[in-house]
Amino acid sequence: MTNGFDAAAGTPRRDRSGSRRARPLRRQLAALLLACLVGGTLGLAGHPAGAAAVKGPDSVADTAANVMDAVVNISTSQTVAPSRSVPTPELPPGSPFEEFFEEFFKRRQQQGDDNAPRRVSSLGSGFVIDASGFIVTNNHVIADADEIYANFADGSKLKAELVGRDTKIDLALLKVTPEEGKPLKAVKFGNSDVLRVGDWVMAIGNPFGLGGTLTVGVISARNRDINSGPYDNFLQTDAAINRGNSGGPLFNMDGDVIGINTAIISPSGGSIGIGFAVPSNTAIPIIAQLKEFGEARRGWIGVRIQQVTPEIAESLGLGRARGALVGAVTEDGPAAKGGIKAGDVIVSFDGKEVKDTRSLPIIVADTPVDKEVEVVVIRKGAEQKLKLAVGRLNEAETAAATPDAPPAKPEAPKVATQKLLGLELAELTPELRTRFKIKDELKGVVVISVEAGSVAAERGIAPGNLIVEVNQEATATPKDIENRLATLKKDGRRSALLMITDPEGQVRFTALPVD
Repeated sequence: MTNGFDAAAGTPRRDRSGSRRARPLRRQLAALLLACLVGGTLGLAGHPAGAAAVKGPDSVADTAANVMDAVVNISTSQTVAPSRSVPTPELPPGSPFEEFFEEFFKRRQQQGDDNAPRRVSSLGSGFVIDASGFIVTNNHVIADADEIYANFADGSKLKAELVGRDTKIDLALLKVTPEEGKPLKAVKFGNSDVLRVGDWVMAIGNPFGLGGTLTVGVISARNRDINSGPYDNFLQTDAAINRGNSGGPLFNMDGDVIGINTAIISPSGGSIGIGFAVPSNTAIPIIAQLKEFGEARRGWIGVRIQQVTPEIAESLGLGRARGALVGAVTEDGPAAKGGIKAGDVIVSFDGKEVKDTRSLPIIVADTPVDKEVEVVVIRKGAEQKLKLAVGRLNEAETAAATPDAPPAKPEAPKVATQKLLGLELAELTPELRTRFKIKDELKGVVVISVEAGSVAAERGIAPGNLIVEVNQEATATPKDIENRLATLKKDGRRSALLMITDPEGQVRFTALPVD
């Protein structure tokens, strides 16, 4: 066997007559074999030599040696308040068991079985980003800790102080004071945006307390949403990540940190090749804010958004589902001051494409507070460019509205109604406003009932909802809606975009077939 090619099996035999017809083939095989021996056209699996990279890097030892000393083990401890596993029973005075139970529990208290405070320890990973002593790790590694220590590869141990934390993307910044004459080794961040699926990476950390453990794998996916928070944008890797790797660095082959290992999916608790890391480009601005302010300061523009479905895209003439549909605008917020209105579809923010509703909060949050940005919206089928100054997010605010449960169906009022789109509709009157408890400032066409099994019912429209607009045109009567639907049919539209509010004023959009 020679370099993946069997020369013996590949050599043709002479025929019985001693013919030399096989010589040209022999010469070709010999030339091919020689090319293999000198690193020519075939690799081990018969692929072109340029594809040899599929074997992975020959070694990462040099890169690892350059960065290993910057990776630390994070150990924490905290005092857990005492708790009883069995509470003292309350017995009526004079009970024959009162004396027995008092003696029993008094003895347990003296022994300290339940009442003694306990010290709980945990382990994680981190890495030095500044030789002056700044260390990055995950917030969940140090959460609720009374004491934090950084253990270095040379065996030294330094007490760490918490500089700041961000619970939204699970990051924490620590500070240690290096010993005199012993400078710390630091690593630098790389650009996670240039990573491609299939690029090689290596993780170094403290899995199961085994410090200095290195694993190698590839980027399996980008922009993963694992439902851990509003700003999920994880890198996925098959490099082995286990308990204790949290907070450790994910390196590229140049030794730059391109991710912070944060989470795994594992039924057993061990690695199954599905790990997640916060991208470096997501972490860099947050870490800078933690260092300067001790907290994260995210951008905010004051809009509530919802997904642009294919039906909504068709009704607005977008061509394809893209962008983020503005459902409501906060009064006096940055978006309102910049001219953004409910019904606008934001397709670009500060020069970055808004692909969907998940991408807009991430882009806005990463934008510096007070920065003036250009926002591209689609309004009534036309593209408009607006400018606004980004505000600061109050972390107590929710990122998006959750619609209230639909109100119970009341008795049908005796009013003139019209059936359209699977809905029984009526002009809003004082009696209907009272019956459905609709706020005084709200206007529109009120939904009296919804046909069971209709598309409207599937889309969550309920009695008491108001249809405020149809394809961004205000409506006050069922006739307005009928006329608008007729125009859409004439224009060849298959869907109508409805702006709907519930009785409390929560706004959302949905699309219904015009037929």
